[in-house]
Amino acid sequence: MELRRFHHLLHGFMLLFLIGECQAKFVVEKNNLRVTSPEKIKGTHDSAIGNFGVPQYGGTMAGAVVYPKENRKACNSFDEFGISFKSKSGSLPSFVLVDRGDCFFALKVWNVQKAGASAVLVVDDIEEELITMDAPEEDLSAVKYIENITIPSALIEKTFGDTLKKAISGGDMVNVNLDWQEAVPHPDDRVEYELWTNSNDECGVKCDILMEFVKDFKGAAQVLEKGGYTQFTPHYITWYCPQAFTLSRQCKSQCINHGRYCAPDPEQDFSSGYDGKDVVNENLRQLCVFRVANETHRPWAWWDYVTDFQIRCPMKAKKYNKECADGVIKSLGLDGKKIEKCMGDPDADRENPVLKEEQDAQVGKGSRGDVTILPTIVVNNRQYRGKLAKSAVLKAICAGFEETTEPAICLTSDVETNECLDNNGGCWQDKAANLTACKDTFRGRICECPLVNGVQFKGDGYSHCEPGGPGRCTINNGGCWHESRHGVAYSACLDKGDVKCKCPPGFKGDATNSCQDIDECKEKTACQCPDCSCKNTWGSYECTCSGDLLYIREHDTCLSKARTEVRSAWAAMWVIFIGLAMAGGGAYLVYKYRLRSYMDSEIRAIMAQYMPLDSAAEVPNHISDDNRA
Repeated sequence: MELRRFHHLLHGFMLLFLIGECQAKFVVEKNNLRVTSPEKIKGTHDSAIGNFGVPQYGGTMAGAVVYPKENRKACNSFDEFGISFKSKSGSLPSFVLVDRGDCFFALKVWNVQKAGASAVLVVDDIEEELITMDAPEEDLSAVKYIENITIPSALIEKTFGDTLKKAISGGDMVNVNLDWQEAVPHPDDRVEYELWTNSNDECGVKCDILMEFVKDFKGAAQVLEKGGYTQFTPHYITWYCPQAFTLSRQCKSQCINHGRYCAPDPEQDFSSGYDGKDVVNENLRQLCVFRVANETHRPWAWWDYVTDFQIRCPMKAKKYNKECADGVIKSLGLDGKKIEKCMGDPDADRENPVLKEEQDAQVGKGSRGDVTILPTIVVNNRQYRGKLAKSAVLKAICAGFEETTEPAICLTSDVETNECLDNNGGCWQDKAANLTACKDTFRGRICECPLVNGVQFKGDGYSHCEPGGPGRCTINNGGCWHESRHGVAYSACLDKGDVKCKCPPGFKGDATNSCQDIDECKEKTACQCPDCSCKNTWGSYECTCSGDLLYIREHDTCLSKARTEVRSAWAAMWVIFIGLAMAGGGAYLVYKYRLRSYMDSEIRAIMAQYMPLDSAAEVPNHISDDNRA
């Protein structure tokens, strides 16, 4: 009894802390519900996303609304009433409308899912602001079916629900679109997300689910972080002990820093096992692991530490302690001294800056509400609602990227159904060359002409795409005709100028679908000399002359071989003669040049003895001074 009262006190004072000097707030995360038919009730409404199942973050779903004639609160299995919501081939999926009351929200959704529906709309039973449908914490029997809920659900206002019911009862086919495209902000190519977690592995079902999620999500989280696609931050909730109780045995065992930072007793038994302060200390250590790892540009090492700590240091094995934690830190190559310095003194009567920052962060800011539930995931400052499972959370994170900037991990089969697989998404494709304009993105496909081996295809992406610029002929011959026979190939592709396709010489046709061989012999366009004999070949022709005559293709004529040889001989002689003449002329010019140069130098030497030359240096006079006149 004492323990239960103390836990209530802790939760109560946590709420007081959250309120502080401002009003605490719980934000209901919403998505859009748009009625597309009938015309008289068309419009867009808000719906509150359920905190279980798998909301289709970043996407939309279209369906036909069904309101069952029996079991309208869905508290029983629909098998008992012989009701099935499985949609027939070619029809829209079924969105089942059920009434609030008499059983848990999650049980309603589970019963509807088992009956084959694709989504659930729960109609509120009173006029009020929308609330978040949460999973029951106190019902342990609900754990198994909650984990298996895979369809989305939403709560809608009573008035809107009554409108849908009236239309259905009047015989109208009611079609709606559930839209989660704006449920998570997606401003740019990087996503910021937080995980509010706990190191305690003995808090029951939710702790087990959290531990399993961390192990499963580790790989995806590290891929995103190492690639620079995300900025991840772990957080830990702490409570504080009211000043009047700081010296009590309960506060001393559940808190550090003189009651400033507390956690509930893991086993809910003060007399045995671990205490709440053990959990606070390990939470603080994990925060400091992240900070030290982040300083060394290895923030993803936090995921390694927490998963290794879960495996190596569980409470059940009595290894949840500092010694075991130090072993994990050492094995990961982290700086233990820096981590200890970051943690500070848990017995000091002063604020711990790391944990104080965590308490401040618990208070809602902007569009994000207060963090009061463990675990909580926040994506781009918007709280995630839904199942704590790898594929569901990854879908929400991927919805936070600006469209077309999603990393490859967002297009894996766990997250995305490739719309390009169905009729190529309605985009252009060239099956022969295995080319397509369909590009799959997280939110759906886009039709965009591809870039192949440096060649950019151009077009609208829907009806046509064609390569352009240099190199275009290397891609499926530029979409032009091409064919090969007996080792000889021809192509109609031109990669220069305005003309894209033109049949090569010897062919005629549209150059795109076909080029047909021209029969030069039959059409008398070649080999028409009197002594010629014509034979057509694919893309060309062969022409032979009778007797000893030789065919000259350039002139389309036949000449005697002897005459041709004489002409060739004379041509060779003329080449030799001209070559000799040019060599002789060149030698004569060299001789004349050298002779003239020699004569000039002799004349200049003689004249230099009698008069100074402007262009020459003064020549020394070798006559002695004694003989001067």
